Amino acid sequence: MFGALAYNQNKVDSEEAKVLFSNRMLLSEDGNFSIGECMRSFEMQMPVQLSTKKPILHISINPHPEDVLTDQQLSDIAKEYMRKLGYGDQPYLVYKHTDIDRHHIHIVGLRVDENGKPLNDRFEHRRSKQITRELEKKYGLHPAERKERAERPELKKVDYAAGDVKHQIGNTVKAACYGYRFQSFGEYKALLAAYNVCAEEVKGEINGKPYQGIVYSAMNDKGEKTGNPVKASRIGKSVGYEAVQRRMEKSGEVIRNGKLKERTRKIVAATMQTARSRKELEQQLRKQGIDVVFRQNDSGRIYGVTFIDHDSRVVLNGSRLGKEYSANVFNELYSDERKTDIRQEQSTHQEQPNFISKADIVSGVASLVSAFGGLLGGGASGGDEPQDIARQKRKKKKKRTRRID
Repeated sequence: MFGALAYNQNKVDSEEAKVLFSNRMLLSEDGNFSIGECMRSFEMQMPVQLSTKKPILHISINPHPEDVLTDQQLSDIAKEYMRKLGYGDQPYLVYKHTDIDRHHIHIVGLRVDENGKPLNDRFEHRRSKQITRELEKKYGLHPAERKERAERPELKKVDYAAGDVKHQIGNTVKAACYGYRFQSFGEYKALLAAYNVCAEEVKGEINGKPYQGIVYSAMNDKGEKTGNPVKASRIGKSVGYEAVQRRMEKSGEVIRNGKLKERTRKIVAATMQTARSRKELEQQLRKQGIDVVFRQNDSGRIYGVTFIDHDSRVVLNGSRLGKEYSANVFNELYSDERKTDIRQEQSTHQEQPNFISKADIVSGVASLVSAFGGLLGGGASGGDEPQDIARQKRKKKKKRTRRID
């Protein structure tokens, strides 16, 4: 309850949302109320004994961006939707969000009766889709089922310096996870990395039982982690380990059945024929809505490549497109380019004043050891001792011998 109310209240506080109306809530009439007042109103109407783990309803209704609706129309849609879904007589709040171009509404309410049992929850998702279709026809809205939305998900790079990092990561991760199709955790990681988010799998045991989870962290533009990591559970189950696994399985089916790889493969193949360098390849693909992510080791060898097609909304490792698009192919293709970069870097260093190469430093150290090894008594150079020092040693040895006799 607190999470649903706090999410919407944060939008209100930042002037990115407002309360349209409340239904059967014990609140002040001026519309200015706190999270605490809302919680008390819900709790007064919620039984102590509950037979469900989900007594709170949190629904988002999103019209098409081209459907510009008045506050009254949005309120009417919310009331009719709740009534047809079976929650018309329940306590609930309706918020209008304006934080993105597509204005939409959020509804927070109780979904249990006076005995703590869920209200009319059978086939809820199916009934919800049917209701939204009816509302689209009644209000002359764009049908969501038939018209493919052209806009991309609201994906933004996480900016650690901007603050509220957990909220930023949550928004980015949710938009990425459910706005794109991917079939492996590596592809999911590559997608998030493009938006300054690092995703890591964690495994362990609790009371002898194994568990698996995901931890998300903010990154800077250099790919370095910044700040404290955020457990997936703090963002929501929708981006947890099990949910991401289900998303991968479902994505595989959709990509295969919809032949979603074909567009990406054709564009990448054509670009590889015309691009004269890796930089040019990246630029040409980006112009056609595809980002390419190369993974390299410390020596510069390319060991992984992933394509993010923003138009098809699919993330594909190069090997999924075919052997001719694998990491090894790109490594061979740009190996000469990499060697040239290394030679240029060395040449730049050597042109700098007072530059001394590593080889010269090692040679110099060896010469010093050779010159002073005898003085230090080490004999490290393997050469003869200076003559005056050797002569003094022989004299001392003769004196010791005479005393013994």
